[in-house]
Amino acid sequence: MADVARKIAREIDRIDVAPRFTQHDAIRLNNMFRGTGTQDLLRAVLSEHMLGDAALVSSFGAESAALLHLVASVDRTVPVLFLDTGKHFAETLAYRDLLVDRLGLNLQIIHPDAPAIEERDATGLRWSYDPDGCCEIRKVLPLEKAMARFDASITGRKAFQASTRNALPRFEIDTAGVEGRMKFNPLADWTREDIAAWFVEHDLPQHPLVAQGYLSIGCAPCTSIVKPGEDPRSGRWRGWEKTECGIHTPVDDGDPNLPVF
Repeated sequence: MADVARKIAREIDRIDVAPRFTQHDAIRLNNMFRGTGTQDLLRAVLSEHMLGDAALVSSFGAESAALLHLVASVDRTVPVLFLDTGKHFAETLAYRDLLVDRLGLNLQIIHPDAPAIEERDATGLRWSYDPDGCCEIRKVLPLEKAMARFDASITGRKAFQASTRNALPRFEIDTAGVEGRMKFNPLADWTREDIAAWFVEHDLPQHPLVAQGYLSIGCAPCTSIVKPGEDPRSGRWRGWEKTECGIHTPVDDGDPNLPVF
């Protein structure tokens, strides 16, 4: 009996403090799936649980239906996390509900912490003078809490969307935390034409604001119409030196570890 107790004590003492994934894992996965079509990529990654417990984080924006449709066609049980910031267009919320019903999505709505909003943005106007702070309390912190139980996030980011995403890989380590979570970008190499063709082929509904010139849709106060010739994301935080909400960060074109598609 004493030997058994000592064995259990030794097993309990062995605490694995290594991160879920490392940069080496991201490089390996990018190399493994280089040249693989998106549908085959998703089938392999999701059906074989290569990323552990994964959640799709969606804003239900202009192009979101393509990835939502792709993932749902492989596994409808994948959690779809939507950050309800309290600042979305009414059209976005209606579009979200339409797609959830149409695609049979496993929607999970994430809300910001009410006491944090009361303390740091009681007027609801923080976006107008501190957009980074507004994003932090309404997006970054709530998602960080929600993602604690997941090993990877699935995003709809694409390289063509902005100059800060030119070198976007399919797999990357999430630098927002220290836990070694993987970030999976299945549509990294898709073009605007690829997205449009997918919408047509699968008869997917467009976000109602796209027809008005909103090509990248976030919170209403910080989203504007995109002008001809601009990056699709140029309508986000116009007038500010800000390109990402904080959930994602700009990709370094000079990183030698990033794959070339």
